[in-house]
Amino acid sequence: MISLPDTSIIFEDNHLLVVNKPADWVTQGADESQKSLLQAAKNYLKHKYNKPGNVYLGVVSRLDKPVTGAIVLARTSKAAARLSNQFRLRQIHKTYEALVAKLPNVELPAPLQLIDFVRKNDTRQRMEICAEQDLHAKQAILSLTVLQEGDNLLHLQVKLETGRKHQIRVQLANIDCPVAGDNKYGSNLTFSSGIALHSTTLAFEHPVLHEWLEFHAPHPPSWEPWLNSNRTTR
Repeated sequence: MISLPDTSIIFEDNHLLVVNKPADWVTQGADESQKSLLQAAKNYLKHKYNKPGNVYLGVVSRLDKPVTGAIVLARTSKAAARLSNQFRLRQIHKTYEALVAKLPNVELPAPLQLIDFVRKNDTRQRMEICAEQDLHAKQAILSLTVLQEGDNLLHLQVKLETGRKHQIRVQLANIDCPVAGDNKYGSNLTFSSGIALHSTTLAFEHPVLHEWLEFHAPHPPSWEPWLNSNRTTR
């Protein structure tokens, strides 16, 4: 039975469970060959509190399988409904960090806002940039700030203004800066675990206590060799 390690738990109370998601775990809906964050979190709560029956956990947002970092799960249906509404109204603040391929002789302005239109390509099982006039087009907006730079990589902070599927991955690939390790979107760089995209900060109003909460997820070990080496900070 797969359970979450204690080191993955960022915060918990009677209403919420905030987790630092490992790489290559699906958020929910895993088959037997995959690790499910939802099921592991349920197992963790069941064991910790000696619950005899089923454990309720509501999924109110998702992180892609290869992506790491902070994600919130709801421990009650009331919390799930209220958090889902905050996500719908874009009241939840999320900050990501990414290591991306560095274009030779090209310096990204700081900050940089990317505004695109995206659609799902079912045949290729991925998202793609499309024209605004496309029948299935959805606007995708994010802003980038360069935090550090090395010989081959840029360390970016990414703030989402919209929440489209694979949004960060497809928009960065569109400017020829794919996330390290993201072969689906054109990266030729290897990354030891998952891809170099991490949900660093998650902030929202507590759905029951109405206090403003902000959580920070430490980078996974796969980032440490790059972060600990000497880099130039912008």
